[in-house]
Amino acid sequence: MMGRTRNRKYSPASRLAVQAGLPPLIRMLMKRDWQGRQHLMGRGGVIVAANHLSYADWAAMSLFVHEAGRFPVFWIKSSAFDVKPIGAFLHVLGQLPVRRGEADAALVLKPSEEALAAGECVVIYPEGTATRDPQLWPMVAKTGVARLALTTGASVIPVAVWGAQVILPYGTTRPHVLPRKMVRMQAGPPVDLSEYAGKPLTRAVLRSATNVIMADITTLLAQLRDEQPPGAPYSPASPAGDVRVAAADDTDRLAEAEPS
Repeated sequence: MMGRTRNRKYSPASRLAVQAGLPPLIRMLMKRDWQGRQHLMGRGGVIVAANHLSYADWAAMSLFVHEAGRFPVFWIKSSAFDVKPIGAFLHVLGQLPVRRGEADAALVLKPSEEALAAGECVVIYPEGTATRDPQLWPMVAKTGVARLALTTGASVIPVAVWGAQVILPYGTTRPHVLPRKMVRMQAGPPVDLSEYAGKPLTRAVLRSATNVIMADITTLLAQLRDEQPPGAPYSPASPAGDVRVAAADDTDRLAEAEPS
């Protein structure tokens, strides 16, 4: 189990209030078919890595993690913390700001490392945004999740979600809640990253480990959808159309390395 740290600053009382008030509301908004929550149970820091379809994913994931007996701590773009009063609320809940574009990956990931050391459940959407794949499969992911996992030794639990995009399609602001829509979620066992343990965190190692994580997520999503996933992930790098990337060198070129 990872050691604990006193560096994390948040309000336990605020977390208790959120846990008491939000789950009943979220349950009212969606039907649920959820599997694999046992993989999240227990103690110690853990990373949840999931595909991203919609802003409604956040509500579904929050409840999914809550019902596994944990409090979710999300990676959230740092600009959200500057919005009043949302930013203050995120701070007291101990959510994690991600400052994209900073050169020092160690500084970017330090709060996440502290959260994991404190035994928290850190939720990451490795794609960095809702997928732009026309068929809604996961895109080429950024490598921050792999760096965090390999730096800390924390387990990565893959989670697939399907149906949240019906409640709130990406790019829209009006939710479709009536009649209630079914949201399916499935968590799998920890991703096997043993091949990379102790290796220098080179670009190639981070890319390869990220691909392993995303492959597990895609496999779970294929089970939820009962469909065959594409042979390679979509990349939004080109506006010319459906660009899918198979080679590791290409994914390094097309995806930012830090942070996720």
